[in-house]
Amino acid sequence: MSDDEEVDTRKALRLPKKAAKVKNKAPAPVQITAEQLLREAKERELELVQPPPKAKITDPDELAEIQRKKRKEFEDGIRKNRNQIANWIKYGKWEESIGEIQRSRSVFERALDVDHRSITIWLQYSEMEMRCKQINHARNIFDRAVTILPRATQFWLKYSYMEELVENVPGARQVYERWMEWDPPEQAWLTYIKFEIRYKEIDRARSVWQRFLHVHGTDVKNWIRYAKFEEHNGYIGNARAAYEKGMEYFGEENIQEQLLVAFALFEERQKEHDRARVIYRYGLDNLPSDKATEIFKYYTVHEKKFGERAGIEDVIVSKRKAQYEQLVQENGYNYDAWFDYLRLLENEQCPQDQVEDTYERAISNVPPQPEKRLWRRYIYLWINYAVYEEMVAKDMEKTRMVYKACLDIMPNKIFTFAKVWVMFAHFEIRQHDLAAARKVLGVAIGKCPKEKLFRSYIDLELQLREFDRCRKLYEKFLEFAPTNSMTWIKFAELETLLGDADRARAIFDIAVQQPALDMPELLWKSFIDFEIAQEEHEKARDLYESLLARTNHIKVWISLAEFEQSIGDMERARKVFERANAALETSEKEERVMLLEAWKDTEKNHGDSKSLERVERMMPKRVKKRRQIQAEDGVDAGWEEYFDYIFPSDQATAGGFKLAEAAARWKAAQAEREKAAAAADDQGDEWCELLRQGTSAADAELRMIEMACQLETYGFDPYTVKERPLGGDDENDKVREGDSDTDLESSSSSSSSSDSSSSDSDSDDEGSSKKKK
Repeated sequence: MSDDEEVDTRKALRLPKKAAKVKNKAPAPVQITAEQLLREAKERELELVQPPPKAKITDPDELAEIQRKKRKEFEDGIRKNRNQIANWIKYGKWEESIGEIQRSRSVFERALDVDHRSITIWLQYSEMEMRCKQINHARNIFDRAVTILPRATQFWLKYSYMEELVENVPGARQVYERWMEWDPPEQAWLTYIKFEIRYKEIDRARSVWQRFLHVHGTDVKNWIRYAKFEEHNGYIGNARAAYEKGMEYFGEENIQEQLLVAFALFEERQKEHDRARVIYRYGLDNLPSDKATEIFKYYTVHEKKFGERAGIEDVIVSKRKAQYEQLVQENGYNYDAWFDYLRLLENEQCPQDQVEDTYERAISNVPPQPEKRLWRRYIYLWINYAVYEEMVAKDMEKTRMVYKACLDIMPNKIFTFAKVWVMFAHFEIRQHDLAAARKVLGVAIGKCPKEKLFRSYIDLELQLREFDRCRKLYEKFLEFAPTNSMTWIKFAELETLLGDADRARAIFDIAVQQPALDMPELLWKSFIDFEIAQEEHEKARDLYESLLARTNHIKVWISLAEFEQSIGDMERARKVFERANAALETSEKEERVMLLEAWKDTEKNHGDSKSLERVERMMPKRVKKRRQIQAEDGVDAGWEEYFDYIFPSDQATAGGFKLAEAAARWKAAQAEREKAAAAADDQGDEWCELLRQGTSAADAELRMIEMACQLETYGFDPYTVKERPLGGDDENDKVREGDSDTDLESSSSSSSSSDSSSSDSDSDDEGSSKKKK
């Protein structure tokens, strides 16, 4: 048994069943430090017990008696607990110490009968024999021990060490051989190899190494150790063979980065740089990127030391390849990574098979859903593939196959990519196959018509001067998209180029009659420009009038005026401007300003001073105003300044309106004054009536005060019966428009002042008339 087992087999201490409880856990009033406790303990230390004196034994009988007593003590201890290994070992060592070798052997044999699997007993037994120089007995004990416990490493080590100490090298080798038959751990094999190396038995050590690798070859470090062993002893060929055997042992599927690095460094030490470079590249090509970091680092250092610029670039390219491979393996739908990877392969002029294989891997990642936003990047993989096959590989049949496969995989019933159809058609034209190109575009228009397809097909036929085909294509195009204004314009321009003005005019007529157009203004402009180019001024004027019947846009008026001016009819142009000015009175002020600016420029360039002065009088005044702004939640957010335009015509209208308001206010004030005068007359009559009835002066005065309160509401002084101005002093003095001072304010203030003066004069006249009464 081991020492730990000895400790476990000892009798456990018996504790009291119930420990005494401390009732008072409060701290003592006087605290004692640990230093004080130690000092008191030292002071109170009792007198040391002296060890018993050594007895000198001179009588053999006395010695025998003491030995008998000692043996009795050991026997009693063993009898009490036979499994206590320490008692047996002490007993055996004591017998050895008194020279009783046979008795000691007997004790150890009895102990082995108790526990024959205790390593401690075997080791103490064998050490006792070795101390007594009983080598054969020790051999027998070790033989018995390794037979019973062959997995106990201590026995084999002690056995081999004993044989080596007595210089029995063959015996020690025999022990090692017996030990190796049990396939021990790595340390045992390494001990055997070191043993052979100590005695310069290199061939034997190599044989042990080879047997060791058969047992523990799964660890790559053992192969590297063996190769370094061969290299250290000068056997370069054997070292290289060891590395190669290691590569074969692990194979391409389980290739080890550490072994490749060690192999390459070995070749580098042997100045075989080409071999080292090949090993590094093999590792980078066959290992995943996350396991090739060390290889790349050592490869970079190697190329910097012994390589050229091209070699260093190859290293960098290899690293980038590994990074892209990792990206596309993590997410096959990362099309940007595929683009970068393919661009790298093409720029580095990698083998065609490798590039094509990468393209095939890339296009195999079809988007999971037929949504165009998912296909936009993916479709360019097919386009780049086709361009590579045509421009780099020069394989036209393969290019045609790529285009057809791409068109088949696209969900043309849901959406399509016109670029692919057009590129396929252009490819067929480059191959001098016009019929195939027309067929491709025709199929495209039949399956999935798009504007780009129609335009590309029409451009192709125009270049081929096939105008009849162009007319048919335009007709199909307009059937597909009748709201497209540019298509009508291009169709009419084609007819114009062909010299058929009547057909072009008919096309324009049909176009402007369409109920819905995407850009009608562009179509009308083209129609008018066409008539002007044909010098059909009346027809152009009619078109302008038709357009103005539909819209009142400022640009149409300006364009019509410019047209009249361009043909030399200035009077018509002025009339157009006058009509526009009248028509735009209810429109935005900015549009009216634009119109007047255009009219002014026209008069400057082509008119006379009188006409120019007339237009300038019509120009508005630009004033700054303020207005209150509100936030989204309706709370006042302050004031903002803005510019406004005040036209003379609008100002005159506003002035007349304010004059009417002032007249209305004067009329209302006049009615109030008449009412107040009637009330004053009634007051005078009431006073006279009270006095006539014999009412006292005090009561009559109280009655007059009550009536005065009533007169106060009509704006009269109750005692002087004099008129006061109605309302506040500043309420009717001026009229505000916004918060800015304009010409309108001055006109309104003057009108209000005139009203107030007239009212004052009227009130004075009435007051005087009242006093006379």
